[in-house]
Amino acid sequence: MMKPSVLILGAHSDIGKAIAHAFAALGHPIQLAARNAGKLKADQSDIALRYNVAVSLHEFDALDLASHAAFVDGLSEMPEVAICVVGLMGEQSQNEQDLEAAIRVMRSNYEGPAHILAELANRFEVRGSGTLVGVSSVAGERGRATNYVYGSAKAGFSAFLSGLRNRLAQKGVHVVTVLPGFVVTKMTEGMDLPAPLTTTPDNVAKAVVDAVERRVNIIYIKRTWRYIMMIIRAIPEGIFKTRKI
Repeated sequence: MMKPSVLILGAHSDIGKAIAHAFAALGHPIQLAARNAGKLKADQSDIALRYNVAVSLHEFDALDLASHAAFVDGLSEMPEVAICVVGLMGEQSQNEQDLEAAIRVMRSNYEGPAHILAELANRFEVRGSGTLVGVSSVAGERGRATNYVYGSAKAGFSAFLSGLRNRLAQKGVHVVTVLPGFVVTKMTEGMDLPAPLTTTPDNVAKAVVDAVERRVNIIYIKRTWRYIMMIIRAIPEGIFKTRKI
């Protein structure tokens, strides 16, 4: 029996590619969507040959909201699973001074991802099946001076996914929120990441596959993050605002 197709939105990312490999290894056809999708041809061939599955490329711009409906309608097959790994961290110091840069970070982490998942959600709801996965961040669980522009966008995205999950729970559509913590990727290159709290794209991919199969709602890739953020959220604001965390 042929496995249902999986759509990866933001397929240039290290996490996106790892997720594509993980699902393809299980026999799922893969749809890779990204800006300049033609640059993914080598990945397309590798995945197709390695796992003997169909792999298609699709041009997709998360920030071009007006194009999202046509993008979804133009897919050769409506996926059963859609995973959004679109994101942009930026530099907090730059975002504080360059408001255009800050807006791009906010749009890349919230507006664009939420809008495309909303388009897909409406189609999935009519069909009565499917899984939507959004890769958010633990940074969205409390605003911190070191990354509040990025974190605020992720907070909005996490809230959106929560509401979407609540709305679609009785409609046959499941929604997964992924909270990876630190991941070794191009986006974090050069950062001094604490090893005990850092994971890899392959580990994220395995957790996403498991969450989709078991219909898990929210996943922390490193369980330690669940408790760390629980503590951070519990710090009284009067104390929190005097600390750099």
